[in-house]
Amino acid sequence: QVQLVESGGGLVQAGGSLRLSCAASGRTFGSYAMGWFRQAPGKEREFVATINWSGGSTYYADSVKGRFTISRDNAKNTVYLQMNSLKPEDTAVYYCAAGVLPTRRYNDYGSWGQGTQVTVSS
Repeated sequence: QVQLVESGGGLVQAGGSLRLSCAASGRTFGSYAMGWFRQAPGKEREFVATINWSGGSTYYADSVKGRFTISRDNAKNTVYLQMNSLKPEDTAVYYCAAGVLPTRRYNDYGSWGQGTQVTVSS
């Protein structure tokens, strides 16, 4: 398994931007698909974006498509989530996760970070 640590969350006004980072330990990071999920209070954890091992394939939830961009730097063992045009409904704890394939199902990911809070004020 790989250990994951998210950073970059915070408080931002609607329309603003944030970039989340997820740093991974271990030399096998480049073999994992990486995903971002989020969970708002009282709601289930939901898929945000995922990227395959090479960065050549990405997939997004409809709610963030065109606003968020997932990317990775395998030399730095890091995956990023650039979030633009943020909305209050984007407020949640954001988690990164590592898995075998870039799927939308959180059960397909075996390693998770501790999460980082993103709060978007109106």
